[in-house]
Amino acid sequence: MNFFNLIRIAYKALQRNKLRAFLTMLGIIIGVASVIAMVAIGQGSKQSIHDQLSSMGSNMITVLPSSNLNGGVRIAGSSFQTLTQKDIVALKKAQYITELSPSITSKGQAINGALNWPTSIQGVSPDYLDIRKLSLKDGIAFTEEDILTSAKVCLIGQTVIDNLFPNGENPIGKVIRFNKIPFQIIGILNPKGQNAFGQDQDDILIAPYTTIQKRILATIYYQNIYASAASEQVTDAAVSEMTQILRDSHRLRDSEDNDFTVRTQAELINTLSSTSGLLTVLLTVIAGISLVIGGIGIMNIMYVSVTERTREIGLRMSIGARGKDIMLQFLMEAILISITGGIIGVVLGIVSSNLVTLTLSWPTIVSESSVLLSFVVCAITGIFFGYYPAQKAARLDPIEALRYE
Repeated sequence: MNFFNLIRIAYKALQRNKLRAFLTMLGIIIGVASVIAMVAIGQGSKQSIHDQLSSMGSNMITVLPSSNLNGGVRIAGSSFQTLTQKDIVALKKAQYITELSPSITSKGQAINGALNWPTSIQGVSPDYLDIRKLSLKDGIAFTEEDILTSAKVCLIGQTVIDNLFPNGENPIGKVIRFNKIPFQIIGILNPKGQNAFGQDQDDILIAPYTTIQKRILATIYYQNIYASAASEQVTDAAVSEMTQILRDSHRLRDSEDNDFTVRTQAELINTLSSTSGLLTVLLTVIAGISLVIGGIGIMNIMYVSVTERTREIGLRMSIGARGKDIMLQFLMEAILISITGGIIGVVLGIVSSNLVTLTLSWPTIVSESSVLLSFVVCAITGIFFGYYPAQKAARLDPIEALRYE
């Protein structure tokens, strides 16, 4: 039988029961739309994570203090006190490091007159702005002289400005208090929005690290050390060099574990992307269950169709139709239902992805591969779940079929 005749006959057969055909397609439509939307959300989140972390500097390296107790669980965190000024002096001699900044953070209340806002203040060196790709919207940055004198100056983020200066006044030169310590605002940071973890990057004050150490926390230890490798290509070499320098600085024996952790942006990107990828796969599998249910619906309705049209099948066979022709006819109907549902599902999936971006501000990326995969899966679903009903129709005895009431 001619291929186009098969399509024409299948189309006419489906037209006789339009509502039933549409309800059968519904499972496929929902399944395909769900898969495309879930993959789009997953791809969008992965790309967003990559872009946001890369915007911090693809060659950024972070050193965190950690426990090196043998026989126990090693825990990383700022509560450990292993990083000091001695480490900064040693790391400044590193060959593959171009910029270096200690970091220490304190949480508290920022106060301007009768207004206050719970935020955090981060003590860093001037290099920190270049390492984290931060820029100033207005004003100036603090200098090495401010570090040496523990100057009470700070840079302010947009979220803090909105809450402490709601009337739109220029905060440059104004003095605010943080935990009773006065700080003069000398610069305004350009807004950066939320990071990959959903944290507001503009809800921050930045000051000289010596000021935070001496006047707020009264400590000689750092919570982090940020560094920038000379280039992305030498990041691994910089990590190895920094690790050895810190081990020498901490006088660790060969048998002892590191009491610090060195991380790169690439490691963080890979970890978060892997987690996001696993979540996307899980959501896609759950959405794919709808396709299976839709396929079962196709099989069920095709069995009903074979039963209803038994006399038609017997008549076709009696005038010369082969079992192969009957099977192809019913198989084409199943494939047509699946493919049509797939097309509608693809359109619905793309629209849903765009709506998610517009209403929830979640990044989504509809990839060509997900659309192509959906069509392939639809075709396979139609063939797989339509084959057995079609085979049942092809095996009917013509005489018995003609006698069927």
